[in-house]
Amino acid sequence: MFKVSHLKYHYPKTDTNVINDISFEIKEGEIFGFLGPSGAGKSTTQKILIKILEDFEGSITYNGKDITTFGDDFYEDIGVSFEMPIHFSKMTAMENINFFLKLYKNNADVEQLMKRVGLWEDRDKMVGEFSKGMKIRLNIVRALLNNPKMLFLDEPTNGLDPTNAQILKDLVAEFRAEGGTVFITSHIMADIDQLCDRVAFIVDGKIIELDSPRNLKIKYGKRTMKLEYKENGKTVEKEFPMDGIGKNEEFLNLLQTKDIETLHSGETTLEDIFIRVTGVSLKNES
Repeated sequence: MFKVSHLKYHYPKTDTNVINDISFEIKEGEIFGFLGPSGAGKSTTQKILIKILEDFEGSITYNGKDITTFGDDFYEDIGVSFEMPIHFSKMTAMENINFFLKLYKNNADVEQLMKRVGLWEDRDKMVGEFSKGMKIRLNIVRALLNNPKMLFLDEPTNGLDPTNAQILKDLVAEFRAEGGTVFITSHIMADIDQLCDRVAFIVDGKIIELDSPRNLKIKYGKRTMKLEYKENGKTVEKEFPMDGIGKNEEFLNLLQTKDIETLHSGETTLEDIFIRVTGVSLKNES
């Protein structure tokens, strides 16, 4: 869908590049995660891809066509959900939706979308009376109003309770299953792990890792197996090398003779990888 080659960008009145020679592709039908600490260049990259920022160096193509050659027809193909929902607070939810529907040639089934995110019963309520979570869900509906081919999501589940976050993640997964493509940024690594086919880590305007979550966890994890078992009323922990574990007599004996409580491989988490790659704790980012 997108091919980004040697992208550089600096804001007016500054000489320092915010984006410093990055290249990547977003494949059709994939969910692509874009991760990094605050100020790393995530939002700037997204704004360039959705044509809010121009005057960049390098090249970007969308479906094989130079992005700079597109006019307003480009927005018929994309949907965007910004981190901070922006609505007309003195209008109802449906008045907001109907306003934005008129901007597009192709319209989705609004009733179905509103019911799916649990807002249909509140459609005639003023958006100013909505909670933050309701505004976020309305934002997602707005991003899908034009049946887009490409969806941009910025911190989509931030502020949602687990139930509504799962509804949103199911919507995104279904969108991809129906052929849609997604670009997502988030600090909630469990969402990224659950949804994304590939992820890129950007630090100081440069991409320093790009792979599937599985491959990254294997790369940064340890090839070990750790088990915990009960012995004399206490929990004992032992770790064994993964290589040759099927013939490790001590390991096999523990499995057969002890009351095993937990058994884990040395696979790391995306949160641990984020901290190692960026040098920034996610607690400082939230």
